[in-house]
Amino acid sequence: MIYTNNYDSPLGRILLAGDEEGLTGLWFTEGSRYCGLGLKKGAVPRETGYFDQTKQWLDLYFTGHDPGFIPKIHLTGSAFRNRVGEIMCGIPFGETVTYGWIADQIAKERGVEKMSAQAVGGAVGHNPICIIVPCHRVVGANGSLTGYGGGIMRKKALLELEGIDTNRFTVPKKGTAL
Repeated sequence: MIYTNNYDSPLGRILLAGDEEGLTGLWFTEGSRYCGLGLKKGAVPRETGYFDQTKQWLDLYFTGHDPGFIPKIHLTGSAFRNRVGEIMCGIPFGETVTYGWIADQIAKERGVEKMSAQAVGGAVGHNPICIIVPCHRVVGANGSLTGYGGGIMRKKALLELEGIDTNRFTVPKKGTAL
């Protein structure tokens, strides 16, 4: 069974989704490329313990503080996408990494010389649990704020909320992240 709930954030309404194991989705409902991607018909609006945890986490986060915990999440993608998600969960509040850095981590784990940063970009771009699995903390090697399904201005706002100086990054003039 899939459950849904909503959260009104300072950056717009957020749709929450989950199953018996935990939170499976968190998307901005307006201006997002993948809102509800993979959400099956028949999802039931409901309150759950992990939705309560998620709302508490978001309340703390949107005050500009590291909540200090991760709500109960359930990554449901491919093994590769789930591993990218796990690595993103390890990016500290207020810090950024590049797609290439994540690719290097996976290459080391697999004992291979190189992993495609573009493959990582695809996994990051399809992250179904935004903010909590912090895909907004992943930037291009050239300093570009690219690749955020919730829109580039939200990515910038989330980074600034975490105290990151976004003046050191560039905003793409065109592309799918806008």
